[in-house]
Amino acid sequence: MKIAILSDIHDRLTQLKKALEIMKDADALLCCGDLCSPFIIKALGEGFSKPVHVVFGNNDGDLFRITQNSQAFSHIQLHGELAELELDGIQFGMHHFDNIARLLADSGKFDVMCFGHNHQFEISRSKSCQLINPGEIYGSLSGHSTAVIYDTSNRTPERIDIPINPS
Repeated sequence: MKIAILSDIHDRLTQLKKALEIMKDADALLCCGDLCSPFIIKALGEGFSKPVHVVFGNNDGDLFRITQNSQAFSHIQLHGELAELELDGIQFGMHHFDNIARLLADSGKFDVMCFGHNHQFEISRSKSCQLINPGEIYGSLSGHSTAVIYDTSNRTPERIDIPINPS
């Protein structure tokens, strides 16, 4: 099973559409927050047809409309601040904030903990838990637009670089 992981979209529709096109063959998508505007839900729902799991970030201001928009897409599930998912026998956790995700990773409850917030790509380990920060879709803070494809068959994450068009 292939799991697409992304974070910190910050309304950057062009970058999101490129990322979804690259990751379209994944079996599920995890979004670690900071969609920002409610219209991003429509882009996720129309751009990725398989299960989409979303946690909220600190820049997701209009949670009412994000939630309302998600109801048009039966394959999108909003999890609030923390998602706990079993995908292909692997326990995934997902939280927007890196510091909280690290604490959750040390709990022993998860095999993989996904997070965002600081816009810095990271693949590391904490005790028995793999930590994955896919970086940012946005691309303007770090200078890189990145995501991850996680392969559950061999438990390996692969960095995906999304081309950024010069402004």
